[in-house]
Amino acid sequence: MLDALDDVLTAWDKVAALPAVDMAAPELLLALEKVERLRRLLPAVEHAVLTQLQSQTTSVAVGAKSWRAVLTHRLGISSADATRRLSDAAELGPRQSLTGEALPPALPATAAAQGRGEIGSDHVSVIRSFMDHLPAAVDGATREHAEAQLGGLAGGLSPEGLRKLANQLMAMINQDGILDDERDQARKRGIIIGPQQVDGMSRVSGWVDAETRAAMDATNAKLAAPGFCNPDDETPCVGGTPTPEQIENDSRTPGQRTHDALKTVYTAMLSSGELGQHNGLPVTIVVTTSLEQLTSAAGLAHTGGGTYLPVSTVIRMASQAHPYLTVFESPREIKLYYGRTRRTASPGQRLALFAIDKGCTKPDCTTPAYQTQVHHAARDFAVGGNTDINELTLACGCDNRMVNDGPAGWITRKRRRDNKTEWIPPPHLDRGQSRVNYYHHPEELLCSDD
Repeated sequence: MLDALDDVLTAWDKVAALPAVDMAAPELLLALEKVERLRRLLPAVEHAVLTQLQSQTTSVAVGAKSWRAVLTHRLGISSADATRRLSDAAELGPRQSLTGEALPPALPATAAAQGRGEIGSDHVSVIRSFMDHLPAAVDGATREHAEAQLGGLAGGLSPEGLRKLANQLMAMINQDGILDDERDQARKRGIIIGPQQVDGMSRVSGWVDAETRAAMDATNAKLAAPGFCNPDDETPCVGGTPTPEQIENDSRTPGQRTHDALKTVYTAMLSSGELGQHNGLPVTIVVTTSLEQLTSAAGLAHTGGGTYLPVSTVIRMASQAHPYLTVFESPREIKLYYGRTRRTASPGQRLALFAIDKGCTKPDCTTPAYQTQVHHAARDFAVGGNTDINELTLACGCDNRMVNDGPAGWITRKRRRDNKTEWIPPPHLDRGQSRVNYYHHPEELLCSDD
C-alpha cells in the first residue's frame, strides 16, 4: 500500500504541474469532476487504514491520550477534523467481530456509495445526522432500511436535496413523535460554549432537558424580569422588589435580561464559597495581567479558564472581591521554591503557574489552566526533581500521564533561554512540530524576533 500511495503522489505531482490555461471550458469542468471524484474516493481508503490501526493497538500504546490526539500530532490537523474522521471511520470503515470475523460497515449503503465516489462528506454528514437523531425505539430493521434508502439515493442528490429527503423520511417514521423517550432526551441534552470571538463574546447553544428548563423558568421569572439584575443600574436589584424607576428605565431585550440573570446566578454561586476547591485552589475567577496594564487600566487580562477580559472589567470585578496579588519581582518572598521538602505544588505555585503558563504546555493542547495539573517538567520528583517554580509546569491530566520512559512516552524539559517547557514526542509521532505550546500565548509569536 505504501508503494502504491507513493505512485499516486508521484502521479498527482505530475497533474499539479500541468497548466490549465490552454483548456476549454468543457474540459475544465470535466477536470473538476474528476478531482471531485478523487476527493470522494480518498476517505474510503482512510477509513480502512484507521479501523485497522485501531484494531492493532491503543492510543496510549502509541503515545497519545486519545486517537484524536494521535491524528492531530501525526497529521497536523485540527481536533475537530480528527474527531470527524474517526467518527466517519467507525461507521463507514470495515469492522471485525470479537472473534476476528469481518463485518460490514455500520452504514453499509453509505460506505458503498462513498467507495464508488458518488457522495462527498456533506452527504455523509446528512445521513449520519439522520441516524443519530432516530429515536431509540425504532427497531433495527427499520433503521437498516432507512439507511439503505438514503445511501442508495444520495448519489443522485445534492446535500441540500438529501437533507430534505431525510427530513421527510424522519417524519414518516416518527409521524406523531411518540417514539421519543427519556433516553433520547438524555442523549440529546448538552450546552456548548463556543470559542471567544474578537469582541470578547461567546456563542452558546444546545438543548436542556425538562427538569433544567423548569428550573430556568422559575429562576428567570424573577431574575430576568424588568428591573432585576440590570448592570446599568448603580445598585442592581437582585433580591426584593425593584423600584418603579428601575422597571421603567429598563430598556433591555428579553434575551439580554436572561443573560444578566444567568450571570447573576453564576456570580452568586462563586461568591457563596460552597464550591470548595479544584486542583488545590478555591473555586474562583483567577485573572492574570501585567503591572503596566493594571496601572493604565487598559488591555486584556487572561483568566484560568482561557477567557480574555478587559482590564477595566477586571478592576471592576476586583472592587467587589478579595483578590490575591502576585508580583514576580521577588519570587522567593512568596515561597515558590520548596526543593525536596514537598512533592505537590503549593497554592502559591499554582497561582504563579496560572500566570506563567496559562494552560497545558503540551503543543496544541487547548486545555485552560483551571483544568490542569502541576507537572515536574525538568525532572520527575521520584528521581530527584525539585518542587521549585522554575522546574514546574502545567499539564492536563491526560498529557501528564503521557510523560514516561517507555517507547511511546513523551519527554519534557525546560528550555534554557526562557525556561519554557518543551515536549519531545516519541519518534513515530514526530513530524518536526513545535516543541512549545503557543496556543495560550499567541502574542509571543506575533512579537517574536525569530
